[in-house]
Amino acid sequence: MARDTDVVVIGMGVAGEHVAGRLAEAGLDVVGVEAELVGGECPYWACVPSKMMIRAGNLLAEARRVPGMAGTAEAAPDFAQVAARIRGEATDDWNDRAAVDRFTAKGGHFVRGRARLAGPGRVEADGTVFAARRGIVVATGSSPQAPPVPGLDTVPYWTNRDAVAAEEAPGSLLVLGGGAVGLELAQAFARFGTAVTVVEAADRLLPPEEPEASALVTGVLRGQGITVLTGARATRVRYGDGTFRLSLDSGEELGAQRLLVATGRRPVLAGLGLETVGLDVAGARALEVDGRMRAAGADGVWGIGDVTGRGAFTHVAMYQAEIVARDLLGEPGPEADYRALPRVTFTDPEVGSVGLTEHQARERGLRVRTGTAQVPSSTRGWIHKAGNEGLVKLVADADRGVLVGATSAGPAGGEVLYGLAVAVQAEVPVARLRHMIFAYPTFHRAVEAALTDLGDLDRGASGGSS
Repeated sequence: MARDTDVVVIGMGVAGEHVAGRLAEAGLDVVGVEAELVGGECPYWACVPSKMMIRAGNLLAEARRVPGMAGTAEAAPDFAQVAARIRGEATDDWNDRAAVDRFTAKGGHFVRGRARLAGPGRVEADGTVFAARRGIVVATGSSPQAPPVPGLDTVPYWTNRDAVAAEEAPGSLLVLGGGAVGLELAQAFARFGTAVTVVEAADRLLPPEEPEASALVTGVLRGQGITVLTGARATRVRYGDGTFRLSLDSGEELGAQRLLVATGRRPVLAGLGLETVGLDVAGARALEVDGRMRAAGADGVWGIGDVTGRGAFTHVAMYQAEIVARDLLGEPGPEADYRALPRVTFTDPEVGSVGLTEHQARERGLRVRTGTAQVPSSTRGWIHKAGNEGLVKLVADADRGVLVGATSAGPAGGEVLYGLAVAVQAEVPVARLRHMIFAYPTFHRAVEAALTDLGDLDRGASGGSS
């Protein structure tokens, strides 16, 4: 069976759903194919439900900060309420009927199943070959990547999906991986009474972030009773009698009721038939695309979201989806620009960052200057008191006099990041930033102190905290 159409979108996660819906609203004949849930990882197993867990855990933490500041308070954790909210409000019990209806109401044609390219302009799905007149969009996302630890493939470990679908907080939890996902879930469960141990093979938590942010979060988590082991490699995993046993290269053995593996994700490229359109993806870590998201080496194929290797971020997926929609509709607009790509780790304190870290900037050969400010030393941080841990770090290109990166960690680190992201994206001169008016008393006023620490860029590259 064959059917002509304008565009086929393979994968209806946040990126695929956005571009498919946008094109359908514009009057194109669009086929969207999804084997799992329309909306993808973010609304059902990642961003949204995990932040519900974090919000609930933060409320408990705030209640525990009342003594000495506002009187007395008692808070008894009840994870069942969190699980019920995730099931009822976020995921509709992991049912995507509303999302499917939203797409079809825009005029799209939905196919439940797995799709495979069958040559230029052709996609096979659910027994039908769709011939796309305008193009094919590959938006198949990513999947959890488990490390090659002996025994891991034989035990019932958790991924992020299992963690957010849990109906009760486990008594104890081992978290393999000290990145954003691992730390967010570790802290959330710990606040509901779970004894948590985080194991990270690198020499620090949050390896992609600034060392200062890593040290800050490590200290906070340890202060909250979470065991943090860095520079620790897992050598074997066993499971029996309801207990996971994790052996480390140090000879230590850890035990817990549950094991969460949060060691990154990899783009889903296998089995898509990309070779039928001339794409060699054997061994590739991502689908190579240009600034308009067009797949390199294949006419009429676009790639968006996690498959492009630009980070497993919903905001990147949506950004890329809009570029593809414009390209297919012939609308004007700039190509992709990742200079000011933002990311936030929603621990408490939050860690927001944008652009280059100091290390990345130096690797690119820039003449770097940095400036740092401590949130507790700011007026708002001092007022906030309990739970005020945080910092602002600025990374500047001294030759051009602009910021190329920044980190804002603290009680509102992700929100403070916005102004810094604008500064990096727009290449606002540091001299102009220094003479802005910063509202008092706010958390973002710590940026002014970091600018002062950065100093005058024309004095060379030895000032600040470089």
